[in-house]
Amino acid sequence: MNIDVQLSRAREYCEGKGARFTNLREKVYELLLSKSSSVGAYELLDELKVTESGAKPATVYRSLDFLLEFGLVHRLESTNAFVACHHFDCSHPVQFLICDNCGLVKEIQSEGLKETLDKQAKSVGFKVSKQTIEAHGTCALCQ
Repeated sequence: MNIDVQLSRAREYCEGKGARFTNLREKVYELLLSKSSSVGAYELLDELKVTESGAKPATVYRSLDFLLEFGLVHRLESTNAFVACHHFDCSHPVQFLICDNCGLVKEIQSEGLKETLDKQAKSVGFKVSKQTIEAHGTCALCQ
């Protein structure tokens, strides 16, 4: 994955939605794109301060809120950390494989999972509006 291409796609996507992809939002997204594992907000802040000495926690959280709203990042609930989304221009259910040893995060699309979940939810009178599944384990390199 080419980070510059992904940043350009994200910029065009936001502009197409009438939103500003500011330099700060871009830097936070770029930091996330450069990682294979999830990153906490304060870790992002520490890395951002290398180039943006005046960055504060609120700066990072506002950028993350924007990136979440536009589907450019995902929040991992179990670890309270963030990962970049590489196919943000489509609506999709999300499943993550998270290595508890090295922190590697892989986003996958499980065939039929959404349909099975929707069917089971409907059977009890429930409609799923958003679905994120996090599976913890050990990646191939750590096994």
